[in-house]
Amino acid sequence: MKCKNHPNRNADKFCASCNIPICDDCAEEVKPGQYLCFNCAMLQTVSGAGGSLVEKKKKALEKEHEKKKTTWGPFQYFVLLSCIFISVMWVVILFGGEKAPGQKMDYSKKGRVLLFMVDSSIRRYYHYENKEYPDDLFVLAPKYLRMAKDDLHYLNGLIYKKEPVTGYTLSLAESEPGNMNIILSPQGIKYGAEKRGVE
Repeated sequence: MKCKNHPNRNADKFCASCNIPICDDCAEEVKPGQYLCFNCAMLQTVSGAGGSLVEKKKKALEKEHEKKKTTWGPFQYFVLLSCIFISVMWVVILFGGEKAPGQKMDYSKKGRVLLFMVDSSIRRYYHYENKEYPDDLFVLAPKYLRMAKDDLHYLNGLIYKKEPVTGYTLSLAESEPGNMNIILSPQGIKYGAEKRGVE
């Protein structure tokens, strides 16, 4: 049997890929006892290099992706905490520190809480109702003052007076023992020692 590439030489080996007879000069030993012809050896080398190039590119992309992963630093934590703080502030502004829906408050023991809650409701009313203050406190419920209907009688424990110059005054009908009476108005908080009667 003669070599496929050298017809004048004897072939003592066969290509493991294409099975043609080859001589010692044409044989490329890829593994012990396994030989390839020049063409098959070249194809295997090129395809192996292509596979390794694909692997190298894949590894390079994975490394680049790892580098791009965001690590949390001080700035990211600052932004997150700022967002949480702003969200909490908006909840306080929008709901005026009122109790969450479904929770019952004992207004008979929390006169000052009721006073400030009604004051924030008056301010919301003023903001949304063409810069006008309400004629009485009962018009605040339920749109601006979230109180159950059976709790609205506690509003009688407050003295509210709409005034042309200052806008309004709001205070407790009876100040709590040991505390000065608080009078709220658009100008702020005033403290008064005297008790005011219901007008």
